[in-house]
Amino acid sequence: MKFVDYRVEDNIAHVVMNRGPVNALSTELVDEILESYTAAKNDPSVRCLMLESGLPKVFCAGMDLDMMRGGNSMRIRKYLEKLYLDMHLAQYRMGKPTIAVVNGPARAAGVTVAVSCDCIIASEAASFGYPEIDVGVIPAMHYVHLPRQIGRHKAFELCFNGQPIDAITAERWNLINRVVPGKELYDEALDLAKDYAKKSPQIMQIARDSFMRANDYEYRRNIENVVETICLIMEQPDALEGLNAFAEKREPIWNSENT
Repeated sequence: MKFVDYRVEDNIAHVVMNRGPVNALSTELVDEILESYTAAKNDPSVRCLMLESGLPKVFCAGMDLDMMRGGNSMRIRKYLEKLYLDMHLAQYRMGKPTIAVVNGPARAAGVTVAVSCDCIIASEAASFGYPEIDVGVIPAMHYVHLPRQIGRHKAFELCFNGQPIDAITAERWNLINRVVPGKELYDEALDLAKDYAKKSPQIMQIARDSFMRANDYEYRRNIENVVETICLIMEQPDALEGLNAFAEKREPIWNSENT
């Protein structure tokens, strides 16, 4: 694979994103993450999965905005279905615990790939944010789960003001499991993965499947609505203006300001 390093050591699958400079989620990177998830699911020797970044200072910056700017509506829809629906189903059906190891900033869809995992261990350098609103798009995926996870009011603030929160705040808000010093991050996550890997794989699969069903909340139907909402947003002039302004490093001129 070009953008993901995949290996299995001691019953643990390591899925390492490595698409510089910021692990922007291109179609190719999403495909390779999904391919790695499938390999881990189908490998009976794998008992836990760790999602990691191979870049030292960033976890994942989110969607590849160049693709969103230049893609036609059908291409964008297929991309969103992979990123949201296929990613959710891959995690839902994994049958094995998954851990996101967040070493730096996670933004937008980068938060999506992290929170789709069962556990999130973050370093003190990590931060989490949804800057989409500042470029004329929205983090609609997180309207589904975030209010249940951290509460409606905190979720609204996080989704609609565009400002990130640091790892300490994310832990306090119950967005992540815990924060550790950067030099301890990998070992902390690996210790947790090893603990999960010691459990009976048969019992773990049955128990995790039950846990996922109990916490589904009609997630698939909601994800389909999310895709429709984002596709509608991408048809609006302000969405294209926001993305162009971001790429051109200028302030956007919203349509409402010209009327």
